[in-house]
Amino acid sequence: MSRLNHQHVKSTYRFYAPFYNAVFGFSLEQGRRSMASRVASLAPETVLEIGVGTGLTLARYPSSCNVAGIDISLSMLEKAKEQAKLLIDRSIDLFEMDAEELRFEDNSFDVVTAPYVLSVTPNPLKAIDEMRRVCKAGGHIVILNHFNGSAAWSFLEKLVKPLAKYIGFRSDFDFERYVSAINWKIESVEDVNIFSLSKLVIIRND
Repeated sequence: MSRLNHQHVKSTYRFYAPFYNAVFGFSLEQGRRSMASRVASLAPETVLEIGVGTGLTLARYPSSCNVAGIDISLSMLEKAKEQAKLLIDRSIDLFEMDAEELRFEDNSFDVVTAPYVLSVTPNPLKAIDEMRRVCKAGGHIVILNHFNGSAAWSFLEKLVKPLAKYIGFRSDFDFERYVSAINWKIESVEDVNIFSLSKLVIIRND
C-alpha cells in the first residue's frame, strides 16, 4: 500500500468517528477486555493510552489509576471526551497529540498501552521509541494489534490489502520487525479476538 501520512490518518478517522464504535466496537472488544485485565494485574498508578480513539477502553482501566489518552484525530478525541465525562469517578486527561512526538517527560508512566494503533501510525518505530521514552524504567508497554503471519489473517489480508490505503492501516504489519526484533523484554504474547486475529503483547521496559 502507499505510505501512510499524518494528514491521511486524520482525514480517515474524521470520516470514521461518527460510526467507529458501531463498526469496531464489538468486533475488537475481547482484545480490549484482555488488555485492560492485564493492565489491572500490573497495578499501575499511571497509564498512557496511545491512540485513545473514541475512548472505548477508558472505562476498563482500574479506577484507582490516573489515565492519560492521546490521539492525532481531534474528531475521535471529541468522542473520547464525551465518554470521559461519564466516568466522573476517574482521573482522565485527554490530549490531541502525535504518537511520534509525545509531549511528556521521560519516565512519566507506569504502563503505556497501544491498542490497534501501531498499524495506522505512519512511523511505527518512531512511535515505539517515544513509548519507551515516556514509560518508566521497569514499567510495561502493552501492544494490542493485528500482525501478519497467522492463517486467519493471511486469508483476510488478501481481501483487505487492495482497500487498506482507503481503510487507513497497514494490512501487512510484521511481528518480527515491530516486536520481536526490538531489544526489549517480551513477557507474554497472547492471541485475542475472533479467529485469533490480534495479538496482545506485554513488554517490560528495562
